[in-house]
This record gives sequence, C-alpha cells and structure tokens, in this order.
Amino acid sequence: MPLIVITGLPRSGKTTRANELAKYFTDSGKGPVHIVSEAECIERSGYGVKESFIDTTKEKQIRASLKSEAMKLLSKSSLVIIDGANYIKGYRYEIYCVSKNARTTQCTVYCAMTLEQRNARREEIVQNETNSSNALDGETFDALCQRYEEPQDTSRWDRPLFTIYGDETLELSRINGALYEQAPLPPNLATQNMPLSATNFLFELDKTTQTIIDQIAAARKIGLDGPVEIPQAGMRAEVPPNMSVAQLNRHRRQFLNYVKMHTNVSSDIKKIPAIFVQFLNTNTNNA
Repeated sequence: MPLIVITGLPRSGKTTRANELAKYFTDSGKGPVHIVSEAECIERSGYGVKESFIDTTKEKQIRASLKSEAMKLLSKSSLVIIDGANYIKGYRYEIYCVSKNARTTQCTVYCAMTLEQRNARREEIVQNETNSSNALDGETFDALCQRYEEPQDTSRWDRPLFTIYGDETLELSRINGALYEQAPLPPNLATQNMPLSATNFLFELDKTTQTIIDQIAAARKIGLDGPVEIPQAGMRAEVPPNMSVAQLNRHRRQFLNYVKMHTNVSSDIKKIPAIFVQFLNTNTNNA
C-alpha cells in the first residue's frame, strides 16, 4: 500500500535506486513491489525522451499516464515506486493527494547531484548525442536543470524526504520505518467522497438543481427581472437579471462539484434546494 516517489534529473541514478528499493522490500517480505517507470511510459507512447520533455502536451500525457498507472496499482498489499523525474512540485502534490485518498503512507527519494556531477552527466549526454530527435541532448538537459523544482522537507507533500547523492548508501531502514511504522496520511475534505444517503442521491441532486435553473430561466423569459420565488427552497433566488442561462449553469456545475467533494454539505436531498439557492445568491452577486 505505501508509495515511494523518486525524483531527480536524468542520469541521476533514479532507476538504480528504484531497483535497489524494490529488491530490499521484496527480500523483506513486503511485496508485491511495483515500479511505475517514466521511461517505460515514454517508450510506450512512442514520443521519445526529448519530445516528452520539450512538448508540453506530450509531457502532460506522460505524467497523467504515470499517475494513472500508480493509482491502479495502489492496494492494501502492494508497494508502489514511481520512478521518474517528477520535477514539478505541483505534480508531486497531485501524487500526495492520491496517497491521501488511498489512505497510505508515502515518502520521497531525491536523487540529487552536485554541480560537478551534473556537469559530468551533461558532458556524457553531449558526447553520446545522435541526430535522432528522440534522444536526450545537452540543450534539453540544461532546460530541465533550470525548470527542476527541488523537493523540500518543509513541503508536506515531499515529506519524509530522503536525499541521496551519487554513490551514497540509501537509508533503507529509515525508509522502511517511514512507510511501515507511521500512520497513513489522514484524509481531508478534498480527498473524501461525500457520504450519500441514497444510491440515487447524485441523480436527484442533478435533477433538483437543473429544475431551479429552469425556473429562473422561465421567469426571465416572461420579463421578470427581480428575485425569483423557488417554492421547493422556501426562498427567492436573487440573481442578476442580466445573467445568462449559460452563466447560471456554470455556477450549477461548480455547486455539484463542491457537493461531491465535501462532507460538510447535507446529504439530505430535501435540504439541497435551499442550499443551492443560497449558493447562487452568494456567488452570482459576487461574480
């Protein structure tokens, strides 16, 4: 169930560390261990390494594939290791949210390089450059160095953080303790599904809010510019008279997403009309 996020620049030893971790935990009886490899995702995509880092759209697809595969493999009995650059802190935060949703432990292993090591890796890349557009080159490596957002122990999504340079020995026992001797990440409102009072709650939620939008639209169509009485809510919808149906539906979608993501909203469908009208009155007048 635990998750290890490996991060670092190309040629920093990430795959070597991933294999070392997999062997340690397999030998310790903590398996099955799954390595989700960025390199394999790139190979399956057919884009090539260079394209996958310089083309924003393709880069996002690779990251999405990496996260999706990790999510599918997370279970109560398995350990998942994400072997990739993972150089964007926002992406590491997304992975952190996946761990919270799965209620599992997580740690980050940062394969760092000194300036001398980085220069040596760049020299190796330049010497091995080919004419292939798919191969990593010195220019792309430089760009990644500039864009790389190093993990910080002060960031909750990077903790606990284990930084390892070159030939240093990985602190396997400490990583084991962080994953198997600590409490799982606590879920929060953003990662919990709302407890539903009935299997048709979401259907009724959608239908109820759409009915209220239709009532407001019908009132505007007959020339009523003031507040619109919503009988089922026991109150009036005080939305601006010039607000279009498309704008109202955008607020409706926001409300639906909010209800699905938060546990502090009533799951009683009878209370939803009043809550939705209050939501409209607050948000449409502040828009």
